[in-house]
Amino acid sequence: MTVTLFITILTVGSIISSLLTEAIKKAYANAGKEYSANVIALVDAFVIGGGVTSAVYMLMGIPWTVNNVICLVGMIVTTWICSMIGYDKVIQAANQIKDIVKDEKETTDSTSN
Repeated sequence: MTVTLFITILTVGSIISSLLTEAIKKAYANAGKEYSANVIALVDAFVIGGGVTSAVYMLMGIPWTVNNVICLVGMIVTTWICSMIGYDKVIQAANQIKDIVKDEKETTDSTSN
């Protein structure tokens, strides 16, 4: 597996896994049940990271060598890490940008008065 292929699969897998993790967390919260976000992210990483990588191997005819199995395990771990921090950090960054824009607008409005 090339580095480019690994990064491509990681990007797609992390996006899907982060969104799925957040959807499951919302479902548990709406049902009033307790959950562990990290365990949900881990299960999602096994399903998404492992499943997507396996599908790419099969569709592209990549042989199941020891190195590629190691890359599969690495994909699961990196997808897990990305899904644990990805969605929450994106939302946090969006809120921070929104606050900065809001503060700049308020500053501009008060200066023009």
